[in-house]
Amino acid sequence: MKNYSILTAQLKVIAKKAGEAILEVYYSTKDIEISQKSDDSPLTLADRKSNTLICEGLENLPMHFPIVSEENKELPFDERKDFNLYWLVDPLDGTKEFIKRNGDFTINIALIHDGSPVMGVVYAPCTGEMYWAVKGEGAFRQIGEEAHKLQASNFNISSTGLKVVASRSHMNDATLNFINKLNSPELVSKGSSLKFLMLANGEAQLYPRMSPTMEWDTAAAQIILEEAGGKILEADSLRPLHYNKLSLVNPNFIAMASGDI
Repeated sequence: MKNYSILTAQLKVIAKKAGEAILEVYYSTKDIEISQKSDDSPLTLADRKSNTLICEGLENLPMHFPIVSEENKELPFDERKDFNLYWLVDPLDGTKEFIKRNGDFTINIALIHDGSPVMGVVYAPCTGEMYWAVKGEGAFRQIGEEAHKLQASNFNISSTGLKVVASRSHMNDATLNFINKLNSPELVSKGSSLKFLMLANGEAQLYPRMSPTMEWDTAAAQIILEEAGGKILEADSLRPLHYNKLSLVNPNFIAMASGDI
């Protein structure tokens, strides 16, 4: 595999530019323009602006790969099944949180190789936090000019008081059933891929997700969490999440810090 880490600096610039465009809409005094996609999920002007900037930026990189983005026309499996390397993009992860203006949204850009993320950048525009990882090179978080390496905490599934992060907008009975089997867990609500980043940064230990997500929701955060010592496993098979499937919908999964369930 080539040295893709040379693209990291450019990816961070792309993510920041997209973040600036999102914040222009976010802090605008005008109402946020909202339309509905075919699956009834919301789409805003910020999603579209971010997507345009990210796709243009990726197309101008010295290494060229296909782009699969939430906001691009969906590519049929017959076309993308032969993608050995491609970008997987969520230009605004947490649109519902964006609409609520609670700040819990991110930009996710991942590079997928043979069905697994090998590079990822996640940017949180409201806080200016930049997270990134390259396979085999560790995971990092940067605020301002300071960057530090991420390390997920060690945990035991039987421990008392595990911190469990859950979606602000997608809690359901199956997820609650998993949480209720734990020993006096502390529940923390968070939106978008920020939940994974809390695990990577040692702030929580588990994130069970027993409701639908898409591949672009998880890929960038997955490589960051893995490089920090954690993992994201399919809830049934306990295998790592795999990408470029026939359906781009993820199975139920359990994301965790450094430990086993």
